[in-house]
Amino acid sequence: MDCIFCKIVAGEIPSKIVFEDDKVIAFNDISPAAPVHILIIPKKHINSALTLSDDDYDVISSIFKTAVRLAKEFNIAEDGFRIVNNCGKNGGQTVEHLHFHLIGGRCLTWPPG
Repeated sequence: MDCIFCKIVAGEIPSKIVFEDDKVIAFNDISPAAPVHILIIPKKHINSALTLSDDDYDVISSIFKTAVRLAKEFNIAEDGFRIVNNCGKNGGQTVEHLHFHLIGGRCLTWPPG
């Protein structure tokens, strides 16, 4: 498989990993949009939110638990943060591997772009 995120999970591409367990891995975004910009992905390859199977929904819970844990660890929980999932081309998804952005550390405006 030629998925950049699967290669990060496999250790074939180096990244600044900030959290890892048996279901998810979290690492710093290489092009951060804020002082804290972490990608949280399932270790299992899932193309997008649209391709989740019934067996995959437990990983979504793990992703959100990880996001809350990291928001506290990186001191953005109190002031606020954003969790973003882009789905499909028009939604801004550039890597076809389900991933969530944890973004914070500055005032985030709306709409995002």
